[in-house]
Amino acid sequence: MKIIQTNRFRKAYKKLTKNQLTAVNEAIRIIVANPQIGEQKIGDLSWLKVYKFKCLGQLILLGYSVNKEKIALTLIDIGSHENFYRDLKK
Repeated sequence: MKIIQTNRFRKAYKKLTKNQLTAVNEAIRIIVANPQIGEQKIGDLSWLKVYKFKCLGQLILLGYSVNKEKIALTLIDIGSHENFYRDLKK
């Protein structure tokens, strides 16, 4: 499966600490193994799936989409719940 990163995801990923990077990389491995594990959003964000996981005691959301025709996983954004969905709607 091909993994594609958006600029938004890349910028957020660069700001993470070493401990956070380990947790995020593990979450990405879980998603690659089972792309349907995330929660499918509805409404304006119906194209988005979100996988939630804990990192250093904080809930982190990883937004992604799956393209079955191209067999590709697009990592869209990562961050805490605060303003996560609002920022994605922009």
